[in-house]
Order: sequence, then C-alpha cells, then structure tokens
Amino acid sequence: MKFLRNLLAAILGCLIAFGILSVMFFFFAALVGNAGNGVVVRENSVLKISINEPIYDYYGSDENDPFAGLFEKGQGLDEILHAIKVAKTDNRIQGISIKNNFLLAGLAQTQELRKALEDFKRSGKKVYALSDYYSQKDYYLASVADKVFINPQGLMEFKGLSSEVLYYKDVQEKSGIKMEVIRHGKYKSAVEPFLTDTMSEENRTQITELLGSIWNQMLTDIASSRDISVEELNVIADTLGARTPQMAINSGLLDGLRYQDEYQKDWKETLGVGEDKDLNVISLSDYINVTKNKNISLGKDKVAIVFAQGEILYGEGNRDVIGQGTLMRALRKARENDNIKAVVLRVNSPGGSSLVSDIVWREVVLTKEAKPVVVSFGNVAASGGYYLAVGADRIFAEPTTITGSIGVFGTIPNIHELSNTIGINAEQVGTNANSVDYSFFEPMKERFRRQLEEGVQMTYDTFLERVSEGRKMTKEAVNEVAQGRVWSGVDALELGLVDELGNLDDAITAAAEMAGLDGYGIRKYPKYKSDFERFMEDFSSAKLKIGESVIKEELGDKTFQTLKELKRMTEQKGIQARMPYNLNIQ
Repeated sequence: MKFLRNLLAAILGCLIAFGILSVMFFFFAALVGNAGNGVVVRENSVLKISINEPIYDYYGSDENDPFAGLFEKGQGLDEILHAIKVAKTDNRIQGISIKNNFLLAGLAQTQELRKALEDFKRSGKKVYALSDYYSQKDYYLASVADKVFINPQGLMEFKGLSSEVLYYKDVQEKSGIKMEVIRHGKYKSAVEPFLTDTMSEENRTQITELLGSIWNQMLTDIASSRDISVEELNVIADTLGARTPQMAINSGLLDGLRYQDEYQKDWKETLGVGEDKDLNVISLSDYINVTKNKNISLGKDKVAIVFAQGEILYGEGNRDVIGQGTLMRALRKARENDNIKAVVLRVNSPGGSSLVSDIVWREVVLTKEAKPVVVSFGNVAASGGYYLAVGADRIFAEPTTITGSIGVFGTIPNIHELSNTIGINAEQVGTNANSVDYSFFEPMKERFRRQLEEGVQMTYDTFLERVSEGRKMTKEAVNEVAQGRVWSGVDALELGLVDELGNLDDAITAAAEMAGLDGYGIRKYPKYKSDFERFMEDFSSAKLKIGESVIKEELGDKTFQTLKELKRMTEQKGIQARMPYNLNIQ
C-alpha cells in the first residue's frame, strides 16, 4: 500500500513538474518569438514575398497573445493583401520580389494575390520573380511580375489542369467493409467512389467543364500579363513547350535564367544600389508586423467581416472547421453592435453538415433583417458552404471559385461481410418495432433505408427552397442547376447563383455602399483560441498531430491523404451537404 502511495505521489510530481516546465518553455519561446518585432524598414528596400506556410483567408489570432503560432503555422490572406496595399504607397519600399516554390494557397486566393500585385505595379514600382521550380499555380502568381526568372537548372510545369478521383468499390468487396449510401442529385458524386470502380459520365462532364473554366481564367490572366494569346498558351501547354527553362524563355513565359546572386544584381541595377553595397530586403512576415495597423480607417462606423472557413461540422468550430457555435456568436455580435452598419460574410468551405449549414443560414437571415449582408466566396463555397450564404443580400465570387454543388447525401459504414468472415455475430434486442434501426454488423434493412432516403429528400427540398428564396429563382429553375453539380464562379454568375465577380474588397465596398457609408473601419470576427490554449485544453489532439506527421512521413503524402479521406468519409455524421469529391487540381 505504501509502495502504491509513493508511486502515485511520484507520478503526480512528475506531471506537475512537466506542466511547469511546459509553461516555462512556451513562455520562453513566446518571448524569443516576439523579440524580433523591432523591425526597421530601410530606405530603398525590396519586399520579399516567399510564402512557405498554408494560407488561410483569415488567421484570426489575438495579436496580444504571446503564444500565437507556437504549433500550427499559417498566414492570413487578409494580412498579406493589406501589406501589399501599404507597400504600394510606402516610399521605403521600391519593389516586390516573388520567391516561391509550392504555394500553399487555393486558386481563388492566388488570383487575389495577383490582383493585389497588379495594383502595386500601378505605382510604377517593379515586381520581379525567381524560382527553382514553378508549379502551374506558382507560375500563375509569378506571371504578374515585370520580369520572371528561373534557376538555370530549374523546372517548370505548364501543361493544363487535371484532377484525380479515387474509387473504392473493389477494396470494399475485398475487405468486407463498405459504405451504405443514400444520395440525391445525379452529380452528387461525393459517394460515387463507394458505388462503382469507374467515373460516371455526369461526373466526368462536370469535372471537365469546371477545370476548363478555371484554366481559361488562368490563361486569360497570364495572357494579359505576358502579352501572349490564350490560343498560343494552349499550344505551349499541349506541346509541353515550357518543359525546359530555355524552352520556357523561347515561348515567352519566362524572361531569363538567373542564379540568386545574378537576381540580386538585377535588383541592385534597378534600384541604383552599388555592387559593393547590400540590397535592403524585408521579409513579408516582418513587413506585416510593421504595417498591420497602417492605413487602417478608424472611423466610428464599421463594416464587419465574418470569416467562415473549413469543413462544416457540428460543434464549436475553429480556424479549420466551421461550427455553429463560433459562427452564431460572430454573426450575433456583428448584428447587435450599433457601430457595425454592414456585414460581409467570407466563405471558404467545401460544405459538410446540412444541419449546421441551416443553423448558420438562419443567423445570416436574421442579420440581413438588421443590416446589409454581402457574401464573398473564396477558393470554394460548395454545397453546405453555398447553403449558409444564400440568405444574404448579394454574393460575390472569384472567377476561379468552385461553387454550387446543391445536393445532399448520407453515408453509413457497414462491416457485415467482414464480421461474417472473421466470425462475429451480432444479436439485437429492442422494446419497439423501430428501436433497433441499424447495426454496424448487419445488412441495412429496407425500412431503415427508406427512412434515410426520406430524410435526404427532405433536406434536398429544403436546400432548394433556401436557394429559391435567397436567389429569387423558382424552385424548378434551381433544381435545373442543382443536382449536386459544381460550377466555377464565371458559370455561377451566368446561372444566377452569384450576383457579381469580385474579391473580398469588392464585397466590402458593396456592403459599405448599401449601408450609405463614406468613411468606415473594419472589424473582423471571430477571434480563434490560440494554439497554446487549444494544446492545454486537449493534449490528445497535440499527440494526434504528432502521430499524423510520423505516419505521413512514413507513407508519403499521396497514400496518407487517401487514408485520411477514407477516415473522413467513415466519420461523417448526419445528412451531408458537401462538395461532390475532394478536388485536388494539379
């Protein structure tokens, strides 16, 4: 007994010591991280844009939180765009250098960055780009520059867009683990991989047309920047006419070969810096810290921006997940604050829980009754992401936004065949006719399937009604463009699913005009819990992230993503209003 008491005391002491050391470590790390905030922007400087972390529409950390960013890494698009806007009129900044490999941003975010850089160039300042490797997305961004260079031994992709969809029917049959599927909408192909081993013509059609629309938008932008026709760009892609650095130069996509020292020499000549002098370069992260409060209107009247980003799941929500808890509070704060005269809802979501989408939709409608509400779509606003937005006054989408996908489905995992194979027999006992509705270990009963189909149909009808009311279209007209099909922003405008093409700034301007505002400030919602707070609240999640990183390193990115997608599908709860597939455009 004494031994157990001493053992428990020792364990408790170790845990307390570990907790104290952890807090001290985090505090020290925070102090070190904040020690570099005394950054000075020198005269005749170049702003270096090199984004090596995932880009969120909004990072949402409390700027007074000393522990922000200790675990997860990311950058807010809103902060990047603001920094470029400030740099345009900052006499100390004479140019922008784009140095990026493998940009971790969506196409709509990349397009917003291009527009910001185009605006910067109107000041007469230069933008140059250099990379060792240009993916198509990296080149799309870099093509806005006055000069685009590549390492002499570098590589470049320019071949057109593609997407790959994995199918699991055969592996289900071999493993005895299957997904029971109920869906509505002939294009609602999120569940297609569990029903067949080949792509349906409907799915192939929508993916082909979606990729074509996005590719044409990218080519239009590149053609304008590089003075090459869209037709010529397609010929270059079809013939792989940019597969070597010299071929890319000959085709007009690039301006020259440069090593890093040669690239710096170009900048020195442009800025009139002597060869024996150092080039003044400031990183994007440092410049963001220096300028985050510059050129911000502080008027009493405000336009609120409420960010909804990530998969839609029932619960509180965070930076990566839309939950009704966080979004409802954010919209209510904006609605009830008398200084806030208009609200912009920024949506970047592939959808998810139809229940949560409807809850947030209701808050948007209530907010619209009190003040103007304008929606801005980011990379994707599909299915549930579209659902929660249709109650607003106006909707803006980027040309490359993936949207629509008006359709629903439900999936339930079943291991009846596997349990038979390995010798598991499940017996059920219930008090009423329907008390035992479904077992993981037994085939789905037809009665229960009919119940699920009824629920899916009801949810789909409600979805159509929400869109019909919000977009002022007949229910029949909505159904024609629904069926779970996804559209680009350009196509969505033609179909009446959105009101205008434009970015977040365009949506903010429209909201301010609707509220009759001349001068106004911006207030952003929500504020997310810091990484440190989340770590302390749920230590198991931190262990999970460490475990995921180890598995990913061992299996490779592609295999890991496949397993993660299977895990996500098996964990879905309730009827889903979700994008028809996990679209990875390459």
